[in-house]
Amino acid sequence: MELVTSLPADTPLRLVPERVRRIEALGFDTVHISETVRDPFAVAALAVEHSSTLTVRTSMVVAFARSPMLTALSAWDLADFSGGRFQLGLATQVRGNIVGRYSMPWTDPVAQLRDYVRAVRAVFEAFRTGDALDYEGTHYTLNRLQPYFNPGPIEAAAPEIWTGGVNARMCALAGEVADGFVAHPTCSHPKVLAEKIVPALEAGGRKPRVIAVPKVITGRDATVVASARESVREELAFLYSTPAYRIALDVLGFTEVGERLTAMARSGDWAGLAGVLTDPVLDALVTQCVYAELPAVLTALYANLCDGIALAVPQDAADDEEFRRMCDDLRSVR
Repeated sequence: MELVTSLPADTPLRLVPERVRRIEALGFDTVHISETVRDPFAVAALAVEHSSTLTVRTSMVVAFARSPMLTALSAWDLADFSGGRFQLGLATQVRGNIVGRYSMPWTDPVAQLRDYVRAVRAVFEAFRTGDALDYEGTHYTLNRLQPYFNPGPIEAAAPEIWTGGVNARMCALAGEVADGFVAHPTCSHPKVLAEKIVPALEAGGRKPRVIAVPKVITGRDATVVASARESVREELAFLYSTPAYRIALDVLGFTEVGERLTAMARSGDWAGLAGVLTDPVLDALVTQCVYAELPAVLTALYANLCDGIALAVPQDAADDEEFRRMCDDLRSVR
């Protein structure tokens, strides 16, 4: 069982070293680096420099905001610098951000991401072999890489390429072209994985390695677990107000809840969202237990569905030793 956590998206560069060292000490195998308010490659470089065993995976770089050549150059350097511990996660983002925030074109995101992944791999191969770059796809054409601009081969293998997604077409694309797939938190419930995500991945030709990112409430005792429920309720109510993210509600029989959340969001009733996720709905969506129980609970829920689980680091550093033991137990139970 691969144990994964995400570096907080707003981590200032000056705090990346200490937070990454803590993540490694807790026993995680992989740290995910997001792209929201920081440059993911700059953060990843620091994460690589200040760790020795962690796999550093972008989850996810916004592909369409960059040329495949620029992405390949950054990933190649990080693969070399890390001795092979860097993995490249790529995602599409949504039309509004690509067009309005990045001023880039938006066409068919599935077809474009397929072409993007192939283009990046073609660049990797040109770096490795020194052969002429001659890639022509549906969205990208790369046919110029003079020796002066070619960084050349590295001792490490080319970085693995991971993708994510929610809808069936994007999942099928991962089954077609990706080395691994990171499930969205709103699609990481075991019933959703079993009924929607895994079949869609396999429709692409195979099931790549899968990381589930479930919403989990855990802590040293029941009081800590109970105290975290309201913040999770608020977060999930906001996420599930987005129609594309309502798959779990549909699969679990809460379609009307999702429709109501969307209607409230459209009317601007943000304050009322959390009240729609009643206790029975929250309990159906979220795994809740103390550290000591978590390994057995997650194993029972996710056996044969995924290759790894993403968990948040403890908010209280006083829990670190118990959390580390829990990670060891979780790894051995699988």
